[in-house]
Amino acid sequence: MYFYLANSSFMPIKASELAGQVDDLYIFLIIISVIGIIFSIGAMIYLVYRYKRKTASDKTAYITHNHTLEFIWSFIPFIAFMAAFFWGYKVYSKIRHIPKNAYEVQVTGQKWSWSFTYKDGFTVGKDLVVPVGKPIKLLMTSRDVIHSFFVPSFRNKMDVVPGKYTLYGFKATKEGTYDLFCTEFCGTKHSGMIGSVIVKSQADFDAWIKKKVEAEKALGSDPVLLLKKGEELYTNGPCKACHTLDGTPATGPTFKGLFGKKREFFDGSSAIADENYLRESILLSNAKIVKGFGDKSSMPVFQGSYKDNEINALIEFIKSIK
Repeated sequence: MYFYLANSSFMPIKASELAGQVDDLYIFLIIISVIGIIFSIGAMIYLVYRYKRKTASDKTAYITHNHTLEFIWSFIPFIAFMAAFFWGYKVYSKIRHIPKNAYEVQVTGQKWSWSFTYKDGFTVGKDLVVPVGKPIKLLMTSRDVIHSFFVPSFRNKMDVVPGKYTLYGFKATKEGTYDLFCTEFCGTKHSGMIGSVIVKSQADFDAWIKKKVEAEKALGSDPVLLLKKGEELYTNGPCKACHTLDGTPATGPTFKGLFGKKREFFDGSSAIADENYLRESILLSNAKIVKGFGDKSSMPVFQGSYKDNEINALIEFIKSIK
């Protein structure tokens, strides 16, 4: 179970519209489970003591049916189970219902990071930024394996599946930063597939959107911004999970000293790592497999996922790693 020790609370902080209702249901389930354990274990202990043999020659007592008792121990659990079922169905229906006026963000999971594409035409990695008090609809898919999008403070979780879309809805009630996890084992760096959901006021969110849009427009004309954008894409995107900057090989080749270097490939061919090579490797990861990294690339295909200016930014960043 996930604990928020910083808040001295048994449960994570409640930060969504339905978090309290989920907690109430959870507490109800704990209470009826404890009551059931007390009665069942208590009855077992009592009966063992009450009907134990006093001597080795004692005969087993003849016990007849008690229809009233049998009805009680069947009917009361039935009522408790049905109450839990209908209560759970009611809460589940609310979680799965997403209002038509919800603000939509596209979410992509890949080993081992999250990326978020806004309707204003830009993509950010690692951190999802949303306004407080507004319904949010996340349209989610995966580029590789099954992931699972979980924000403990929202009490909601949904699998992210390759080849299809799944939906995740919530309405944040408190401004702040909340932990985001992948809760479906997805490979060696599954535990590092983390991020945050940052909830801002509507005014701050609008200002953040405006700043991102302006930065996107200025990206192509400013080499400093281009390099900074590339570093941001590396740090908050999937590249960091597999490519180091210090010369150490990981799941994929290191970026250090990569540009301009001769690359030997699995099929025996070779090429110089120029801009065209880097672009092809980002968009079509299986086009040229570097020798020593297997016969098939473990890198997802990013064709259609990055815009031209983002690819240029990544290339500029890789070129800067000497």
